[in-house]
Amino acid sequence: MNFTTIRYEKAESVATITLNRPDNMNTYNIEMLNELASVLETVSLDEEVRAVIMTGEGRAFSAGADVKGVEELLGLREELTETQDILKMIIRVVLAIRQVPKPMIAALNGVAAGGAANFVLACDLVIASEKARMAQNFINIGLVPDGGGTFFLPSQIGYQRTAEILFTGKILNAQEAFDLGLYNRVVPPEEVMSAARELAVELAQKPTAAIAAGKAILNREIIPRLRVYLEDEARTQRCMVATHDAKEGITSFLEKRKPNFIGK
Repeated sequence: MNFTTIRYEKAESVATITLNRPDNMNTYNIEMLNELASVLETVSLDEEVRAVIMTGEGRAFSAGADVKGVEELLGLREELTETQDILKMIIRVVLAIRQVPKPMIAALNGVAAGGAANFVLACDLVIASEKARMAQNFINIGLVPDGGGTFFLPSQIGYQRTAEILFTGKILNAQEAFDLGLYNRVVPPEEVMSAARELAVELAQKPTAAIAAGKAILNREIIPRLRVYLEDEARTQRCMVATHDAKEGITSFLEKRKPNFIGK
């Protein structure tokens, strides 16, 4: 398979999906989201694949959405098709990650910010570098979380801790995220991929039909609720992106200056 923004490899019954825009810290755009949706469908149907790793090329997992042209990507132009609408594609990718009928491991090699943090949280297991950082930094550009942040975090760490993270844009270091129960394991940076691969190979040798069945049961009530949250986030995000504060936040980010928020 040929991709432009991701890399796909398969060996020893393990598929590895690498976000591959290292010059842009693996920020995602419509092309990457479409490629992710496509490859996740492929690994779901490929009987040779028994475990999946998702990681990023270079120093980042992903810094989130590529904010250049974000107003267009967020669907403010009526002529956008479904596969050009970033919010619809984010929903598709998150649900696909969660529903792959195989163990899905995030190898968190560096920063995971914005929606990309929620791609990590959608995975079944997370192996993180000691240098990994997780940031739900939507608030810093006047937006609300998308990609399931309002669902994953409260269900894992509770309301108050979630509120602090989402309202302040606090960046979690690897130890903080591990202590909160967001990661399974934290390892030295040079061991992230080897640790993730060792776990993936171990799981690939298990009765994966039983893993798939167990995963489906675990997600029986989660998926319908997650879908509601994802759609609510997307609706709200469309309102937020039209506000003064979001436009100011995005502009100030691109201009590398402090934003002037007015609460509208």
